[in-house]
Amino acid sequence: MKLITAIIKPYRLDEVKTALQEMGAHGLTVTEASGYGRQHGHTEVYRGAEYRVDLVPKVRIDVVVEDADADAVIDAVVRAAQTGKIGDGKVWAVPVETVVRVRTGERGPDAL
Repeated sequence: MKLITAIIKPYRLDEVKTALQEMGAHGLTVTEASGYGRQHGHTEVYRGAEYRVDLVPKVRIDVVVEDADADAVIDAVVRAAQTGKIGDGKVWAVPVETVVRVRTGERGPDAL
């Protein structure tokens, strides 16, 4: 199993959720996040005063999938989140050794 983590622009969340549902992902976790990459934030003007926004608002999505589905899920997330502009985000995968469904005690792929 793999844990797929995506950091994306908040307004692309609905498109990514739809793409994951179409892929058959059974569940996901969404967390508000903030950070920066190559853009290192941006400058804004509020009431005539210019200030720097160092941390850009993002959304983190985590989903656990079977190894065989990982590349297809990553591709679907990238297609759904991509705008072609700086700050689109990142997607990565890490191995998952054990998953347990708390309610039933099921382990492994049955717990997905």
